[in-house]
Amino acid sequence: MATDRNAVLIAAVGVLSRQPTAAMDEIARAAGISRATLHRMFPGRDALVHEVGAHALRRLNEALDSARPEEGDPVAAVRRLAEAFIPHASLAAFVAGENRLYDDESINDAWDVLDARVAALFLRGQQCGALRVELTAAWLSEAFLDLLAGVGWAVQEGRLAPRDSTHALTELFLGGALRRDPA
Repeated sequence: MATDRNAVLIAAVGVLSRQPTAAMDEIARAAGISRATLHRMFPGRDALVHEVGAHALRRLNEALDSARPEEGDPVAAVRRLAEAFIPHASLAAFVAGENRLYDDESINDAWDVLDARVAALFLRGQQCGALRVELTAAWLSEAFLDLLAGVGWAVQEGRLAPRDSTHALTELFLGGALRRDPA
């Protein structure tokens, strides 16, 4: 029977997000495979971390595509984006927290593409007057993606119920990003 590579990557995220220095034995055990099988799939820790990062960015980009951020009302698009991203919050947490990925050019390039697309949504929201203009679109993107990672960590640690995740992300973000007319 073939080992499901995606299942191994998800198991690795679960372990490495909680214990960044976890041994390959622990990751293999969490994935339900032997250490030898894990090493056949990934020749070392760096290869595994790189593949988990690449997997995370593929999933986040697929979610971004499904949210259609360039369509319709920007605030509704932010809500769609949150809903599409939440199932992948633990992946965002891994990418945000794994410092070995910062030296990986292909991961950085993929993150930059994702970040630019999210920032474009916020710029569109600013241009139509829905979002605050004194905060740059780039910073709004950074804040949104960092909140997404925070949701991932909070759910993993049991501080936030998964069913409350989309609401928590959307309302906290929009609470600070929406433009408000001065009273």
